[in-house]
Amino acid sequence: MPTYKEIVREYTPLLKDITHIPSKEVEILLLHILNKNVIWLHINYNKEASCQKELEKLVKKRATHFPMEYITLRASFYGETFNTHPNVLIPRPQTELLVERAESILKDIPDAKVVEVGTGSGIISVMLAILIPDISIIAVDINDDALKLALTNAKKFNVENKIKFIKSDIFNEIDVKNYDMCISNPPYIQNDYKLPLNVKNEPSNALFGGNIGDELLKKIIDQTKTNNIEYLLCEMGYDQKNSLNDYLNNYDIESLEFYKDYEKFDRGFVAKFSSVKS
Repeated sequence: MPTYKEIVREYTPLLKDITHIPSKEVEILLLHILNKNVIWLHINYNKEASCQKELEKLVKKRATHFPMEYITLRASFYGETFNTHPNVLIPRPQTELLVERAESILKDIPDAKVVEVGTGSGIISVMLAILIPDISIIAVDINDDALKLALTNAKKFNVENKIKFIKSDIFNEIDVKNYDMCISNPPYIQNDYKLPLNVKNEPSNALFGGNIGDELLKKIIDQTKTNNIEYLLCEMGYDQKNSLNDYLNNYDIESLEFYKDYEKFDRGFVAKFSSVKS
């Protein structure tokens, strides 16, 4: 019977065209099967492996570009581990930048009230609930699987008392008038954009934002202003800065900042509407 070290070496070549860390991903799949950590694996590397067939099955599945996060049902975000679901968008590191900017504003607002549009796995709302002691959040989505998953993640971090998860298309089913902030990582990819293989397994309604791509973002801008919400923070497509800048400037804006992601692409904005509080 081969050792753990030998089966990791055997299956690593199957992932060499899928990821830049093929041996590491084989180890992750192995640890997922064993429910062990990497320290345990390195201590036991030369012991006989009893799960080769199960590992082979998962490696071959990953070799079809099936996302690792949908195999392990886990994803890292903001230094924490969140649950995932195959019908819910996978958390991205770039969304941490959105959370950071929201925290920097909300920490100075007493009893902050926030609405999140398109909560997905709940990572934004859950992290804000962890980071801000006095906060109440309404998090909406049109995806039932997303809402169930988001509640699971909120319970995992003991912040479910700070967040209400509601099925709603933007603000249609909720009352958030005069809230302090709207935050969103909405679908913003152009409908006819050809997705890379590693993204094709994710739900299309969490990715595509319209024929141009920014249609939903513009609806969120409109409804945020209509509901007298002071701050709007959104993630966006790398090529949407100019159109969104022009659109936002149709309104009376006190301040507007666009920011870049870790790869230096335009990725989001922070807008403060003028004189919205009565």
